[in-house]
Amino acid sequence: MTDRSNKPGKVALVGAGPGDEGLMTLRGKEWLERADVVIYDHLANERLLRFTQPGTEFIYAGKKEGRVTLSQDRINALLIEKAQLGKIVVRLKGGDPFIFGRGGEETQALTKAGIPFVVVPGVTSPIGVAAYAGIPLTHRDFSSTLSIITGSNEHGKEDAHIDWEKIASRSGTLIFLMGARKLKRITENLMKHGKDPDTPIAVIQWGTTYRQKTWTGTLNTIVDIALKENIKPPALTIVGEVVALKPHTDWYETLPLFGKSVVITRPEEQSETFMHGLLERGAEPFLFPVIETVPPEDWGSLDTAIEQLDSYDGLIFTSVNGVKFFMRRLKEKGKDVRELKGLRLYAIGPKTEKAVNALGINVDVVPEDYVAESLLASMGKENIKGKRFLLPRAAVARETLPDQLRAQGATLDVAPAYQTVRPQTDTQELARRLKEGSLHAVTFTSSSTVTHFMKLVGEGLKPQLAKVAIACIGPVTAKTAENAGLKVDIMAEEYTVDGLIIALEKHFGN
Repeated sequence: MTDRSNKPGKVALVGAGPGDEGLMTLRGKEWLERADVVIYDHLANERLLRFTQPGTEFIYAGKKEGRVTLSQDRINALLIEKAQLGKIVVRLKGGDPFIFGRGGEETQALTKAGIPFVVVPGVTSPIGVAAYAGIPLTHRDFSSTLSIITGSNEHGKEDAHIDWEKIASRSGTLIFLMGARKLKRITENLMKHGKDPDTPIAVIQWGTTYRQKTWTGTLNTIVDIALKENIKPPALTIVGEVVALKPHTDWYETLPLFGKSVVITRPEEQSETFMHGLLERGAEPFLFPVIETVPPEDWGSLDTAIEQLDSYDGLIFTSVNGVKFFMRRLKEKGKDVRELKGLRLYAIGPKTEKAVNALGINVDVVPEDYVAESLLASMGKENIKGKRFLLPRAAVARETLPDQLRAQGATLDVAPAYQTVRPQTDTQELARRLKEGSLHAVTFTSSSTVTHFMKLVGEGLKPQLAKVAIACIGPVTAKTAENAGLKVDIMAEEYTVDGLIIALEKHFGN
């Protein structure tokens, strides 16, 4: 962390959006990256905290179904206290700070204390949740105005701040925030003051997340629906003719993996593409990294190979990590890609090829299938007898490729470029989610993810794992999973993350 002991502190009130982490602004992300302290709410997506620096202090200040973790006065005091220590403090708030987010009260307290602050707007829940529910809040044929009303109040004054007569007389769209527990009072007051009982209404729970659920009805029927379905907070209520458009404008709840929660076991730094692919299809990525990629215990064999690169005929990369760590070590030895001149380059898989191409050089051979056996078949078409190859790879890996190349008369030097270790991953949340049945699939993208996963979770969770889909990137990983006692339900036809996502779609679509 940066030493700020002699620097003035500052507070950033950042709108986290209504739930989907992708709805936070780039400016908000920039402040999280700078933060020394983050004070966050219940409705702020905790995955946003991964954008912070190592060592950032996190303080939970959530309010859940009426239960307050920290009072507003205490939150105000914390903001001032931390800023006075010279820290950059991010107040991460669900939705937008200035729309029923009490941001006005916090900025008043900061101004009084002489603390500088900035406000970063967020996508407010009426806008974000309505869009994800497929309900346009305005439409030239149905509504040209909208009103946002809070369905709760802090001091327990029964609707003293709501003029029901004026609200009921409005012809546009009405949006009630946090009104799930007061749905009966809201509908009764609207009808009592002249709103047509047949006016369409929608209640959206956990909007913009994989847990989103939408119930539709009329002012006259929605309370019975809510009682039957046991609708609880957080929920947003939309009243107006625009609700009737939902069957024609729905998009999020129809995504192929909507409502599914998928465990990602690969290293966190390699999970972005996988995570975004799942989010785009309506699923929740549950990050549970079981391996961490680190340098090998001994660079000796790779350093020796680097010093004599001109003695090799070919260089074989079997993973993106192989490319990354090989090039890192090449640079550390005072060399660069010019050392690869004249070498024939081989890569298993399109992602590995892309990593090589990013260096400004082309790959000569990429096998049709993304496994070692397919690369052997491709190299078997060449005259490799008597030729020498370098394979920078993980410290522990299958010996299929080295053994077969040597059997074909080639010389192969295997040089550990990295190793995989188990990180200090907390298993409690995974165990809880498995036991409550809110996880739907566990994915494995390599044999090492299977091995480390089983060592982390132990035998005790096997009954729960039998109730979720086990998805593997290819046959080698699937074989490792089966040997570990897991039943493999899904295997990608193309042995890539994209192929695995497609396989998940097919499985859950069926």
